[in-house]
Amino acid sequence: MQAVYYYQSPLGEMLMTAEKNRLTGLWFADQKYAPDFPENAGNPGEKILPVFAETVRWLDKYFSGGNPDFLPEMEIAGTDFRKAVWHILAEIPYGETATYGRIAKQLEEETGKRVSARAVGQAVGRNRFTLLIPCHRVVGADGKLTGYAGGLSRKEALLKLEGIIR
Repeated sequence: MQAVYYYQSPLGEMLMTAEKNRLTGLWFADQKYAPDFPENAGNPGEKILPVFAETVRWLDKYFSGGNPDFLPEMEIAGTDFRKAVWHILAEIPYGETATYGRIAKQLEEETGKRVSARAVGQAVGRNRFTLLIPCHRVVGADGKLTGYAGGLSRKEALLKLEGIIR
């Protein structure tokens, strides 16, 4: 059974889901592709699951300007292509960015198959672990902020928090 927990971040309410004490998703509650749960989901009277407590600890450190050196236990589900993109996203260091084109080129080198930046963008947009798998660190070829399921104003705020933009 899927458990739900809400976290109040400086950029708005976040929603996390878990099964068997593994995080299955983390989104801004109003972002594109976030699941829709009733307001009373999450049963605030119940004891918080350990994986939720660990995710809250990660988020608290991140939003206080720190670079967390740990990740909560995650259950990453998706197509092989999406997982490959998300794996590359997870390797983008704190305080740095990558382009959709660079990610596509890296996948081409790894697989020997042609990959479009657009396909990468679609996989980035479907990332179920916002912040933990840092899709906000992906920018357009010209360095401009493009697409973010949580909204461009949040993307800008996150990149400012990491010192990437001023």
